[in-house]
Amino acid sequence: MNRTIKIALTAAGILAGVQQASAENLRWLTQTQQGNAQFPLEAAALERAKAAGFTVDRSEFQVVGLNLADALRLAGAGTFQIVTAQVGSVAKDDPFLEGIDLIGVSTDMGELKGAVDAYRDAFNARLGARFGVKALAIWPFGPQVFLCNEEIKSAADLKGLKVRSFTASMSTLLTELGATPVTLSFPEVYPALQRGVASCGVTSPTSSNTGKWPEVTKYLMPLSVSGSVQAHLVNLKWFEALPADKKAALEADMAQFEADLWELATTTNDKALACSTGADSCDTSGIYTKYDMTLVPVSDADKALVKKISMEKVLPEWVGRCSASYPECKDVWNATIGKARGIEIK
Repeated sequence: MNRTIKIALTAAGILAGVQQASAENLRWLTQTQQGNAQFPLEAAALERAKAAGFTVDRSEFQVVGLNLADALRLAGAGTFQIVTAQVGSVAKDDPFLEGIDLIGVSTDMGELKGAVDAYRDAFNARLGARFGVKALAIWPFGPQVFLCNEEIKSAADLKGLKVRSFTASMSTLLTELGATPVTLSFPEVYPALQRGVASCGVTSPTSSNTGKWPEVTKYLMPLSVSGSVQAHLVNLKWFEALPADKKAALEADMAQFEADLWELATTTNDKALACSTGADSCDTSGIYTKYDMTLVPVSDADKALVKKISMEKVLPEWVGRCSASYPECKDVWNATIGKARGIEIK
């Protein structure tokens, strides 16, 4: 565990007693906050864990001052037993992980679900071998779309703009479009858009609306380029030591949590999109706020351009990075996601 993480954990009062954590003590580190659409589902999952006999200690990355990019190390070290991770962010530790949601490969939730299911076993095998963790739940935030504070009418208009990126393959896409990728975590995006550090951001309609991005952007182009896949990682040493009944209960709990999160990603983003663009159908009785962003129509040419860049640039670039540490990378991807999506990396 590096010194920065130790300092943050000590300041939060978390580090003491980590090694003495019992099988019934579940330390849960999350990026979900109360205003997020995922919060009620997480609360329900935690209640199920408590009912199964776990004592749950929940912490938030933002509150304890930890970096989302450190999720793998925090779970692998056993500092927390379950940690939520944005896969594209932690994939800097192993490019193979990013293969689950490469830009332009799966651009709707149905395609992405097939890709995730196809990759799950290989994904978990790699996580276990390299980091001592397993993904008990794998799910998306939803279609990743563009919000800009400068006028755009198509994907080609991103040329010359500074655009928030959070994965390596997304940076490849943006570069090919002539944009300048600016790597930012989600909490950094609002002030970056406000100050002009970035001209556009990429996230889901739900996350952008609840994160108040429409306050600092004017144009919304719902061109989906990925699903922003997340994973709930469990420390394998702790998990495998659980009594059989508690292990089974936790697996069932997380399977239900995953199913609920997929349902959320599939159904809520249209509601958020309606509210962000000021549609009459906007319902502000829940978590969404009504704004008056300009909706930028997505053309077939836009979709074709993203697909072309994905096939010709994103996939070869990813294989080059991935194969450096995992020579079987291309063959595994072709046999899993490639087969599911009808794509072959030559």
